[in-house]
Amino acid sequence: MFTGLIQHLGTLKRLTPGGSEAEIEVASSLESLSVGESIAVMGACLTVTGVGPGFFKAFASEETLAKTGFRAMRPGAGVNLERALRAGDPLGGHLVTGHVDACVELLKRTRIGQAERLTVALPRPPLDRQIAPKGSVAIDGVSLTVNAVLDRSFEVMVIPLTLSLTTLGRAQPGDTVHVETDVLAKYVARQLETGGAAAGGIDEAMLEKAGFLR
Repeated sequence: MFTGLIQHLGTLKRLTPGGSEAEIEVASSLESLSVGESIAVMGACLTVTGVGPGFFKAFASEETLAKTGFRAMRPGAGVNLERALRAGDPLGGHLVTGHVDACVELLKRTRIGQAERLTVALPRPPLDRQIAPKGSVAIDGVSLTVNAVLDRSFEVMVIPLTLSLTTLGRAQPGDTVHVETDVLAKYVARQLETGGAAAGGIDEAMLEKAGFLR
């Protein structure tokens, strides 16, 4: 489990394919990493498989490679890093599982004062319904608040500090970014899919009445 507050901006050294899987090597100044621990790389939860001076290695499964843009990344690319949340740590962002749902396109970035508004393509259904105004979303592992949801896109505001400390400061329109929807939205969607309303549970009418839908 993670918070979406990036702790370090590392650099991809190499990605070594091994059949349908891969080993990812990242240059990083993070200290005391241990083999077997979890780390979020661009929002994807990976397991550390090796540690050396100024770098670590992680295993990427077939599912991880299918849901992320790791295969298209080139050596030298920046990567957002966050170590797993420990009991008692401040929860400054939102609960992020590190399970990337989709790769989508960054459509536009607009300067608003010192901050920037990023317009991002909505993921395909049913994931699009898991993104709601004033809800949480993780983009490349960064915890952000959804400002608006449009027909085919959604908008987030990124403050100057986040722009300077993460890859979002460098991302350009046309780039692909990782999106993870809020875990609470996933459970609500699952309840609706499995007929939770029939058992007196959650349905769209109840959510609308409670103010979750408009």
